[in-house]
Amino acid sequence: MEAKDMFANLGSIIASSMFVWAMFQQYVPYQLQHNIEKYCQILVRFVCPYIQIRFDELTGDYDMFRSEAYTAIQAYLSSRSSTQAKRLKADIAKNSQSLALRMDDHEEVADEFQGLKLWWASGKEASNTPSYWTPEEKRYYRLTCHKRHRELILGPYLNHVIKEGKAIEARNRQRKLYTNSDSKWSHVVLKHPASFQTLAMDPEKKKEIMEDLIAFSTAEEFYERVGRAWKRGYLLYGPPGTGKSSMIAAMANLLGYDLYDLELTSVKNNTELRKLLMEVSSKSIILIEDIDCSLDLTGQRKKKKKKNEKDEAEKKKDPQQKPEKEEKETEESKVTLSGLLNFIDGLWSACGGERLIVFTTNYVEKLDPALIRSGRMDKHIELSYCRFEAFKGLAKNYLQIESHPLFGRIRELLEEANLSPADVAEHLMPKRASGDPTFSLESLIQGLQKAKEEARLKAEEDAKKKEQAAKEEAKDQEKVVTADE
Repeated sequence: MEAKDMFANLGSIIASSMFVWAMFQQYVPYQLQHNIEKYCQILVRFVCPYIQIRFDELTGDYDMFRSEAYTAIQAYLSSRSSTQAKRLKADIAKNSQSLALRMDDHEEVADEFQGLKLWWASGKEASNTPSYWTPEEKRYYRLTCHKRHRELILGPYLNHVIKEGKAIEARNRQRKLYTNSDSKWSHVVLKHPASFQTLAMDPEKKKEIMEDLIAFSTAEEFYERVGRAWKRGYLLYGPPGTGKSSMIAAMANLLGYDLYDLELTSVKNNTELRKLLMEVSSKSIILIEDIDCSLDLTGQRKKKKKKNEKDEAEKKKDPQQKPEKEEKETEESKVTLSGLLNFIDGLWSACGGERLIVFTTNYVEKLDPALIRSGRMDKHIELSYCRFEAFKGLAKNYLQIESHPLFGRIRELLEEANLSPADVAEHLMPKRASGDPTFSLESLIQGLQKAKEEARLKAEEDAKKKEQAAKEEAKDQEKVVTADE
């Protein structure tokens, strides 16, 4: 038989098959079609050694919600799609900062896991009940694997895919900065450029903090094994301008976490505080800046103790008198220390995982010890005045130099004068269009000399005040002795 005759016969067979299939769909009842399809699938199961798992894009009642599993699988397959698929879709996904590539409909890519080969295919089908909120076409991913590896695929492999897909999503998404207002969170995109490479602090201390943060972000199994909530508290303290806010932005950029800036003074009570904190997502930093100024969390216990002592004394004088109610005080304080502590390390702290709680303060000695003990604020980080090692980092960032003849004089002055990294950075800003770093370094030397002189004058003034106070105290004692005589 010649080739043209073979193609003619093949065409006749295809045309006949299409005609038979059209007649079958038109005249055979739908229920009978369904039964025939069901038994054909049962027959195929005995012959085919593969199983298939389907993940639909939409889930929930009336297919109204996008499946988290589908989204994670899409992120997981993105790198494999870009190297294997012949047809790709490209788009910038919502809340993402990079171009997302995924395989087009009816494409297939292969994957390997522990030596096993699997196949992922993308598909779509017409929706049976299209509506205003449901698209006309429903997309899905289908996983195909050998049935003898069912337990490995349904357990470790799919867990690996979902976990890795969510991690890829977290790395690619835009970080957000949240703030609270009227018991709700609102957000903007977090674009703070600070990083640990640009922070002005001792390199060894910087390395220690980075290692601690990375160890926390990868310690989910450890926290679960020891029975602790997956959270960690950081207390940043030091004089103004020492880089506390930049440190927080660097932490968020290093880990890829969202930042929730909690303003306690705008929170009405403990119930509203709990509601706000319950809405905080995982992979986030809860920030309370200037905790010593946000609320009178330091003096509430003392006030209550003094009030109780006063009530006891009044009760002794007049047993019939009832102590005043404490509602006035609670109305003024709004959020109490116990309400804050209950969420930091109470039962509510376990509602959500992978969260950092960061407090900042300029005066750590003012804080209640219960607020900053281990288990609540696990790591205390002091951010102090700029010293020579931190200055070298600033000089490299701002002036792009690692050595200069003026470094020796600057080193001496930094040990004698106290300037914050923010003040030092201001002196290192370019002073001339030529970009000569000498002018900036000379400006810094002048600033350090001025700070040194101001510190000397302040010390002399404090010494005089102390001496005057001692003299007045001695005079008072003499008057007391004279009166006794």
